[in-house]
Amino acid sequence: MSGSGRLASLDAFRGATVAAMLLVNNPGSWSHVYPPLRHAPWHGWTFTDLIFPCFLWIVGLSMALSFARRADPADAAGVEGGLGSDGSGPGGVARGGGSSRDLGVVRHIFTRSAILFGLGLFLAAFPFGLLGDPFSLATLRIPGVLQRIAVCFLIASPFVLHGTWRGQVLAALGLLVVYAALLLAVPVPGYGAGVLEPVGNLPGWIDGRLLAGHTWSGAPAPGFDPEGILSTLPAIASTLLGAAAAPLLRLPVAPARRAGAFVLLGAGLVAAGFVVGKAIPVNKNLWTPSFTLLMAGWSALFYGVFHGLIEAAGWRRWSVPFTLYGRNAIAVYVFAGLLARLLYLIHWTGPDGQKVTPKQVLAGGVSSLLGEGSLSSLVFAIGFVGVSFVFAWVLWRRRWFIKA
Repeated sequence: MSGSGRLASLDAFRGATVAAMLLVNNPGSWSHVYPPLRHAPWHGWTFTDLIFPCFLWIVGLSMALSFARRADPADAAGVEGGLGSDGSGPGGVARGGGSSRDLGVVRHIFTRSAILFGLGLFLAAFPFGLLGDPFSLATLRIPGVLQRIAVCFLIASPFVLHGTWRGQVLAALGLLVVYAALLLAVPVPGYGAGVLEPVGNLPGWIDGRLLAGHTWSGAPAPGFDPEGILSTLPAIASTLLGAAAAPLLRLPVAPARRAGAFVLLGAGLVAAGFVVGKAIPVNKNLWTPSFTLLMAGWSALFYGVFHGLIEAAGWRRWSVPFTLYGRNAIAVYVFAGLLARLLYLIHWTGPDGQKVTPKQVLAGGVSSLLGEGSLSSLVFAIGFVGVSFVFAWVLWRRRWFIKA
């Protein structure tokens, strides 16, 4: 535990996940990226495909700890670390009793979800055409990473607030079974049922009609969105599986044994993911049931390692940079998103009459030292993560913990 009673390993794991997000999202050149730092084109998975499911799993685990702390402070003592960066719970709600407290929780759940969704839309729209970028509400992407987090947080909340870990597991499995049935049994006009390719799958067909013009332009197929409507169902399951793991942190055993319990849980889920993958391929874009189980397993395994190193062995210094990220995870993510867009949207005319951007200058400077290729692209990405760390450090230094 940290001196403030927060669960240091959870803050660090959250921060490491955010740092990994920034690393894979901001290479010096998309033409030169090491394969593990790219998403799998379709079926299969890479290190990059682990990151978002890990974050949703962390959201679920954090929610469970925060809600438990509100319901019974003694039961959750010392295992804070929820979405509220001050440790006060998912909506920063003070503890209290009675229906007014419950109403306050509901209000804050909806408020927090709306803020996250709104931040996602803001990032998608920024800088609103002011720097010559094409902008139109008719083509604004509606789904996104923060939007999916908002929806998962909102829908998982009742199961976490009022349910047990068994109920959360059953709800997660129910969502996966329903989603698998929809994927395999519902026919797509012109393609039939059970198509799991970029064109002809049910999630893409739904997105193309309900979100026409508002999906990601870089998706594997026109009209498809990796954070689309139907594939949010298994993403909610990812969040619930994280919440269902929370009782392991309250086991009356030594931290090393709790870490071992997470590792065993993770190994079981990884095995289940591979087994289910024989029937339905592991696919991040579709967020297939096999992908959900596999990534929940890796999330638990990774957290078991963090818990073992930090809580059991007491090795904390290496995790301090990640903890700074983790205490302001959403704020750092938004800052990085704004910075990334400014780096390639701010521009001027060079001596040859061509448009020049700050990113071209910076990435070009790295390439001139290391040569053009994946190494210089990675070094640029590491530098971007470093700049974002400075922002996180400033927030931490001033004791500003921004809840979102």
